[in-house]
Amino acid sequence: MRPVCLPRHPAVAYLYLVRPRSIMKLRAIFKPDYERYEGVRPFNIYFLRLLFLVVFVFLGKDSWTSLLGSRGGWDPYTTAAFCMWAAFALISLIGVFHPLKMLPLMLFEIMYKLLYLLLISYPLLLAHKLAGSPEEEMTYRFLPVVLGIIAVPWRYVLNKYVLNRHFT
Repeated sequence: MRPVCLPRHPAVAYLYLVRPRSIMKLRAIFKPDYERYEGVRPFNIYFLRLLFLVVFVFLGKDSWTSLLGSRGGWDPYTTAAFCMWAAFALISLIGVFHPLKMLPLMLFEIMYKLLYLLLISYPLLLAHKLAGSPEEEMTYRFLPVVLGIIAVPWRYVLNKYVLNRHFT
C-alpha cells in the first residue's frame, strides 16, 4: 500500500482525516433506521424529541405557573384550557423519550393549530382584520406548526396509523 501524504498544517490534516467520517455520520441521520426506529430517519426522531422538549419546558412553565398562581375567578373555559395545556405539557415529556409512541400527540397539535390558522386567522387576514385583533397573538404562537410538520415522519404515520402496516 502506498502511504497517505497528509498536509503539513495540523488543522488541514485534521480536516483531511476527520471530515469524511463526520460527513458519513451526518448522512446517516437522513437514512431510514430499520433497527432502532422502525424505518424512520434519525433526523425525524431527534427533531421530534427537541419539539417535545420545547413543549414540555415552555408550555409547561406558562400553563403551570398560571394554574398554580391563580387566585380563582376564571371562567370555566379558561380554566379547562389551562388544565389541558398543563396536561399536554406533562405528556410531552414522554415524547422526549419515546417520540414514535407519542406521534398522535404531535398530530393532535398540528391539527388544532392548522385548523385555527385556516379557519380563524386566514379569513381575518383576508379581511385585513387580523392586525391588532386578539387573534393576532395566537396566530403568531401557532405559526411554528411548520416545524412539527417537518419533524413528523409522514410515511411512517401513513403506514402505521392509516394503512395499519407494522414493520418488524
